[in-house]
Amino acid sequence: MILDRIVASTKIRVAQLKENYALDVLKEQAKPLEPPFLFEKALRVNDIAFICEVKKASPSKGIIAVDFPYVNIAKEYEAAGANAISVLTEPEFFQGANAFLIEIKENVNIPILRKDFIIDESQIYESRIIGADAILLICSMLDEETIRQFIKLADELGMSCLVEAHDEAEVQKAMHSGARVIGVNNRNLKTFEVDIKNSVRLRKMVPPEITFVSESGINTPEDIKIIRENGTNAVLIGEILMRSGDKSLEIKKLKGFD
Repeated sequence: MILDRIVASTKIRVAQLKENYALDVLKEQAKPLEPPFLFEKALRVNDIAFICEVKKASPSKGIIAVDFPYVNIAKEYEAAGANAISVLTEPEFFQGANAFLIEIKENVNIPILRKDFIIDESQIYESRIIGADAILLICSMLDEETIRQFIKLADELGMSCLVEAHDEAEVQKAMHSGARVIGVNNRNLKTFEVDIKNSVRLRKMVPPEITFVSESGINTPEDIKIIRENGTNAVLIGEILMRSGDKSLEIKKLKGFD
């Protein structure tokens, strides 16, 4: 299963991180964000918020963007009205890099989500050091107590957590862990099948005080209309934007402005 291979690869990266940097060093360098929790605040707007993704490749699609001027892409997203930016940093399967996030952080003024596979506290400190305003925690990879501990650590650093679920049990796990932002992935990470009705179906489980994000498979203004009418607070959109030659125009189309 691809997720198992990603976890195995991530364990190797974590071991290398710990070999290169003692945990005390990471803790010392990871200064808390001031002001804190900018990511979750950015998603609470009058209309549906857009988290636009900077992504070069994926396991299911291969290379998505041969030409990958990631800083320019992020700046274009910001200029087009994105509320936040998601940056892939996983190197083996998504061809991401920490350097992408570091450089993007230096060039935009909206919050940045580090999209990676967080399995160890050292990665949370690393996320803060490289400039992330938020991290992704995936319910299918982490037990409830670990998610709760990771949220607590991120809180201490002023970072938000997007806690990702795919089914009813995982949504319950996310809520029991104390998640303030829950994302429902419309892509099944085991089969990679995509159905936006998944987040529509699960929306009713999440109370209004928790920010609800629909992730993956959102490609048309009609998709946005369905999700908007369902009371979703934000969408995370990647592939359709990365494949577009005019990302600003694509965002306007998705928002229904064109």
